Amino acid sequence: MTATPALGTPGDLQPASPDLLRSVFRRHAAGVAVITARGPAGPVGFTATSLTSVSAEPPLISFGIGAGASSWPAVSATDHIGVHILGEHQEELAATFARSGADRFGAPTAWREGPESVPVLDGVLAWLVCRIVARVPAGDHRIVIAEVLLGDPAGAGRPLLYHQGRFSGLRD
Repeated sequence: MTATPALGTPGDLQPASPDLLRSVFRRHAAGVAVITARGPAGPVGFTATSLTSVSAEPPLISFGIGAGASSWPAVSATDHIGVHILGEHQEELAATFARSGADRFGAPTAWREGPESVPVLDGVLAWLVCRIVARVPAGDHRIVIAEVLLGDPAGAGRPLLYHQGRFSGLRD
């Protein structure tokens, strides 16, 4: 019989806190996406690692966004968003959309107006245009649920990941 390792000593355990949650999720590798929308003053977007497939029938996705995020006012008011799956060659694009105060749609970001006036980024692994069906309050964030309307899965390359507080690619 093999002994089961202990969960940890009392000195290792931490009470629930924002720091504990951040520390645990740094260990969780996540794919990197950029969410875009058309706002009253122009395009907005942000880097998201919370993108999830919710349902195949109907095709639904979800993502989280901070209620204090600069993109939230546009996302809260729009009907449509773009979802872009980034490739490992797009680390700088991910950093640009994650950086507060950055000119996210200025050069060198390549983009065009897509269906439903959604900003569509060029060179991504895949993209979707979705219609928002729900915005659910969740602490200091909102969970946005959106129905997929159309997309393009044909980009080439390998996915960009976020792990331990930095972007990286897959290892073979």
